[in-house]
This record gives sequence, structure tokens and C-alpha cells, in this order.
Amino acid sequence: MDQSLVTLIAACIAFVGTHFALSHPLRAPLVGVLGEKGFMALYSVVALACLYWMGEGFKAATPVLLGGSGTIGWIVASGLTVIAMVLLLGSFRANPALPAPGAEKVAATREPSGAFMVTRHPMMWGFALWALAHIVLWWSWRTNILALAILILALVGAHLQDRKKEALMGEAWASWEGKTSYWPRWGKLLSAGWVLWVAALVTWLVFTWMHMRLAGIPAGAWRWIG
Repeated sequence: MDQSLVTLIAACIAFVGTHFALSHPLRAPLVGVLGEKGFMALYSVVALACLYWMGEGFKAATPVLLGGSGTIGWIVASGLTVIAMVLLLGSFRANPALPAPGAEKVAATREPSGAFMVTRHPMMWGFALWALAHIVLWWSWRTNILALAILILALVGAHLQDRKKEALMGEAWASWEGKTSYWPRWGKLLSAGWVLWVAALVTWLVFTWMHMRLAGIPAGAWRWIG
């Protein structure tokens, strides 16, 4: 295997592995030593360093092309990224998984609405669908390696987050789990609301337009309309 791809794999393992380690088994002991603010500072430094390594590793990796999945692949990938944007944007509204004062008394006790009618982990599933879309394109090994790392981080991370929140929030999170689903209920997507869908489509058009400027590859609707 090309050494540049080995370096990228190492960077991806470091990014995913340190995230899991610091978010779960190492969090409590480190908070005990460093305090909450000290731990967050350490976590941020490690995450940014690994993210930078992964990004630089991706840029340096030899782009071994795989032939792609053609027009069908681009259609599927475009649909997946639209749904990913719906879930991602929807995750920022009253999300009990995000750090916020009183989340266990407010967000976790409400009835699910918007993206949370689909899954209680809309942010994680948004990242997962983004990753899956890039794998579906079957563009290059470096793209697949990076996308697989994000896919594992998102889906395993969501599962581990449930375990952590059960310990931290107790009955509040158990109640939230009872009203929501880890696995997406795809039939609920349209129930997320037209405002969210419009916002997601506009954001998707902007980001896919930027894809050509940043990556040199037309994506989404711009692949056909220029």
C-alpha cells in the first residue's frame, strides 16, 4: 500500500480513537485531575491536532482513483447529502445531547419534533450520511478511507453517547430514548417541517456550489446545471 495512504489511515485512527477515548473511559479521570475547563481545553487541542493531521494526510495522500459509480452514484449521493443537511441543521434546535444548562429538565422531557422525529442523533446521522454518500461515489481510496473514519465516528459515537447520557442524565435520558429512535425512521423525514427542508436545500446548494471551488469537482445539482 502507498505510504501516503498508510499515513492517512494512521491519522484517521488517531482522530477517531482519541475522540472515543477522551469522550468516554478517560473523561472522568481527566476531569478529576484537570477540572471541566481544563479537560475541555485538552480535548479541543487533541481534536484539532488530529483533525489537522487527518486533513493534511488527505491532501498528501496519492489520489488512487477507483473509477466512480457514474451518474447513478451521483444521484444517490446527492439525495443522501440533502437528507444529511436536513438532519444536521435540525440537530441544533433543542438537542438534549448538546452541552447546555438544564438540558435534562427541558430538551429531554419535551416531545420529539423536527429532525428528532427521525432519530435522536440527527447530527451523527447527518455526518454518517455524508460519509456514506462519498463511499457510494467510489471516487478514490483516500476519499473512502476518510469517509469510513467519519462513518465509524458518527455511528459508534452515537451509540456510546447513549450510554454516557444514560449515566449522566439518568431517567431524563431514558425517557428521551423511549420517545425517540437510534435508527432513523425514514418515513418521518417529511414531518421534520417545511422550514427545515427549505433551509437545508438552500444550505445544500451553497455547500455543493463551494465543492467545485474547494475540491475542483462539481457536486449536487451543479453537476448537471453548471
